This record gives sequence, structure tokens and C-alpha cells, in this order.
Amino acid sequence: MVVFPKAKINIGLRIVEKRPDGFHNIETFFYPVALYDALEFVVRKDNRRHDSLRVTGVMEETDPENNLVMRAVKLMRSSFDFPRIHIHLHKTIPVGAGLGGGSSDAAGMLRVLNRYFIFGLNSEELRTFAVRLGSDAPFFIDGTPSFAEGVGNILSEFPLDLSSYNIVLLYPGLNISTAEAYTGCVPCPTGLSLRQILNLPVGEWRGRVINDFELNIFRNCPQLGELKMALYEAGAVYASMSGSGSTVYGIFREIPDLPRNLAKYRLSTAEL
Repeated sequence: MVVFPKAKINIGLRIVEKRPDGFHNIETFFYPVALYDALEFVVRKDNRRHDSLRVTGVMEETDPENNLVMRAVKLMRSSFDFPRIHIHLHKTIPVGAGLGGGSSDAAGMLRVLNRYFIFGLNSEELRTFAVRLGSDAPFFIDGTPSFAEGVGNILSEFPLDLSSYNIVLLYPGLNISTAEAYTGCVPCPTGLSLRQILNLPVGEWRGRVINDFELNIFRNCPQLGELKMALYEAGAVYASMSGSGSTVYGIFREIPDLPRNLAKYRLSTAEL
């Protein structure tokens, strides 16, 4: 059985406060984009008593046991009995890019196991499993545009439709860890909620819809700040870094003809 886990971008990211458990409460908007991994599994016929995973594509996995897909399988086995499986994960969503690829793969594994083996879990029940795999993993159970709060796990509907725009993703090949991204960030509990600001027209987002990670990360990785400005110069109505990763995206009214220095970083996307 095959599924195609989808990437997301963060539109704005406000770090509200540091929690007693060491994590941070945030505000952000998750928006799905048409960049996919491919996830396939088959029931093992060789009577082996373990699951297996093969990873191909942009990430060659050296330790499958640490992959979120395998962790998702183990999590489901803690509640359900089902045959051992062999999994093939083909990666096109880069790691550490702020696109949620690992969480999306894990959520995809939960969904496909639930469907194939008829566990009968609804979306809310699947999200209770997903949150144990990553703070943004619950979003990928349904993958509909959502406003996110808490550590990214409290989701609510928000009427934002970007289907009339073109979203361009640039990935310069850098891997930024979440821990690295939070270094130097100072929470700000006051000011306008991101929810309020996102009610503005997209053309008024520049300078208002802010990703709090950018200041520190652009200081350490100036190339990312340069890519963001280059997207504006290419005609983007809004540009930003996605989440805590190294993908920079631009929202355009028309399909842009990117200059060569930008086009070489462009991630290929398909129609939604």
C-alpha cells in the first residue's frame, strides 16, 4: 500500500513563551504544499519477527530504528496486533528544511496502518498517537490548513486560502536543527496575535507576518536572508523562512521566472 506524505510551510511563527518543561509555546499557521515523499509497505512473507525499513532519495537512513516511520509502527504495535511489515520510504522532502517531512512521514504511516488493518481510529484518535511522535505530526493526519498553538499541537481552523497564488520553495542544502534555531530566541508574550495579523490581505504581510527564528538564523546563515530578499526582488508579495528550517519560500501572484541563482535552489512541486 502506498501513500504520499505532503510537506508544509509555516506562515509566520511567533514564540510566545518558554514552558516549564523546556519547550516553547508558539503561534504559527501550517499550510500544506505540493511536495511529497512516497511511503509504501508490504506484509512480510518471510516469517521474520521484525519490521524493516529501506530509505532512498535525498536522505539515506543509516539507522532505521531512529526513523519516525519506524517509531510510528512501534507506537501502533503498543495498542494493536498486526503482521510484521517491510517499508520503503522515498524522500524528496529534505531533512532539517522546516517542511515537516519526518512528521508527515510518521503521520502517513499511522494513517496507512489504520486504513489497511482496519483499526477503526478516527482523525482525533490518530492525532493522539501522532503527538507522541512530534509536535507538528498531528497536523499531518488531515493536512488541512490550520492555525497552531501550544507547541504546535493545538490546531484550529482558519479561513486562509492561497490557492490563487504560486508558492516557490528554495532550499540551499543547509540542515538546521530545532535546538539550534531556538538558541538566542527571546519569547515575546505581548503584541498582536499572529491570528489577527493573518487577517490582513497577503499583500500587506511583509514586515508584519514575522518568523521569530529568522533574526538569529539569518545572523548565522546570511545566505538564507539573501534568498528571502532575492524572492522579493523576483516579485514575491510575501517571503519567509519556513519554521525552524532552512527552506525559504515566496508567495507570488503569477508563476515567476526565477533568475538562475535562485532557480538552482528550487524544490520541485506538483499540483495540489
